[in-house]
This record gives sequence, C-alpha cells and structure tokens, in this order.
Amino acid sequence: MIDHISIAVTDLKKSGKFYDAVFSGLGMARVADRAGTIGYGKKYPEFWLNSRLQMAPVAEDCGSHVCLRARSEEIVRRAHEAALAGGGSDAGAPGPRQGELTPYFGAFFKDPDGNKIEIVTFPVVADSKG
Repeated sequence: MIDHISIAVTDLKKSGKFYDAVFSGLGMARVADRAGTIGYGKKYPEFWLNSRLQMAPVAEDCGSHVCLRARSEEIVRRAHEAALAGGGSDAGAPGPRQGELTPYFGAFFKDPDGNKIEIVTFPVVADSKG
C-alpha cells in the first residue's frame, strides 16, 4: 500500500551519513543521490531524505514517526547503536514491547533533525496446531 516515505532534513550530507550507517544492517542502501535528495531502499527508493535548509527544529513531542522492520533483534540493536553513535538521540532502548496485536522487539531513536524512527522485529511464534 505505501510505496515510499519522505522526511525533511536540514543538512543532507550529515543526514546521509547518519542514515547510511543506520540502514546498512537493514539491507538498505543509497539507490538515488541527487541534489537536494537521497533515496534509500533495497531495489528502488523507499525512504527519501529531502533537504529543507530553512526548516525549523522539530519540537520534542511533534514530528513524524516511521517504523522499519528488521530481520532480527541483533539488527535492531545495531541500528539503534549506529543511530546514537551518528548523532541521534535515544527515544526507547532496544527491548521487548507489546504491540496492538502481538509482542515485538523494537527500538526508537530520533535523527539529528528530530524525526522519530522505530526499528522492529517480530518473534517467530510456534504454531499451536502442531
């Protein structure tokens, strides 16, 4: 249903370096790199960074929230670590959580512009039918 997501950033070069590190473990890489925009994905741009030089800082309790899926808890942990090492801020350490329909393992961080990113993985639940 959703084809791609775009977020605004004030420093495209800095944000590109930040997301290069965060996305590397998720199997996403730069697949488009143009003046004013960078697109990340596996085969085509699914997550865009758009330069907005005059953008005001995002208030603490405002902004967008994007959730991306990882293949394992270790990848969730590494993405969170990369975010913090790259200048992001912690918005929820890696750990188990209860979702609306199922438990999951996730982590939250904010990028240097205040965009909130969540990385999740869902545990494999044994089929009770045997």
